[in-house]
Amino acid sequence: MSPRTKEQNEEIRLRRLAQIRKAAADVFLNKGPLLEIRDVAVQAGLGYGTVYHYYSNKGDLLHDLLWDALERAEGWLEASLEAPRASASGEAPAGGHFGLAAAAADTGNSATADSRSGSRETAAAAELGPVAAASVRLLQLWAEDHALYLLHKLAGESFASLPEARSAPLSAAFRREVLAPLAALLETGRAADGAAASGGNAAEPPYRLQHAEMLLAALVGCASLSLRRGKLHEEARDIVRFLKL
Repeated sequence: MSPRTKEQNEEIRLRRLAQIRKAAADVFLNKGPLLEIRDVAVQAGLGYGTVYHYYSNKGDLLHDLLWDALERAEGWLEASLEAPRASASGEAPAGGHFGLAAAAADTGNSATADSRSGSRETAAAAELGPVAAASVRLLQLWAEDHALYLLHKLAGESFASLPEARSAPLSAAFRREVLAPLAALLETGRAADGAAASGGNAAEPPYRLQHAEMLLAALVGCASLSLRRGKLHEEARDIVRFLKL
């Protein structure tokens, strides 16, 4: 048997990291800061020594997990911002519903979304306003990618689980890459509602970052119970209706 190539070893390393981070997100969802490396190993189906080889402490693991999730969160927002423009032109959004198949591969999730499912969700989202549709999409992503949920949950707590030297850069990046674009999406939705109500002259002041924070806090709080019951994906629309988005 020939030895593995450098590329094969790197592929194995990246796959193992994704497996560990996904397991850590699942464990953190139930145990919070009480999470231990041994818990992650059990959840991932790996030996303790294997996980410890990649992460010798839970602080490093949580830090990497959150930064990795932040990169995926940017993709969701880009798709959400593109959706109103694509809908107006009759085109499908370039980001679909954030490429759940790709997200599943990145996180080690075995769940994938086929093209027919994506088409149905895109058509259903078109019936909602941009903010409501984006909120449903985000809740459904949380159901499939627990690290994304944790990112938004811990952002509302200023990433207090991490030392300040690590939480401050993460908070700044979250504010820049998630809150600011989300505030822009909220403003777009508000302008559309105002234009419809006033015949095209929306005079409401623009949304600020605080409104984006409030929306995410409301979604995080409402999603918690459904997520623990494994019902978040199917109850996403009910949550959005309840919040009257």
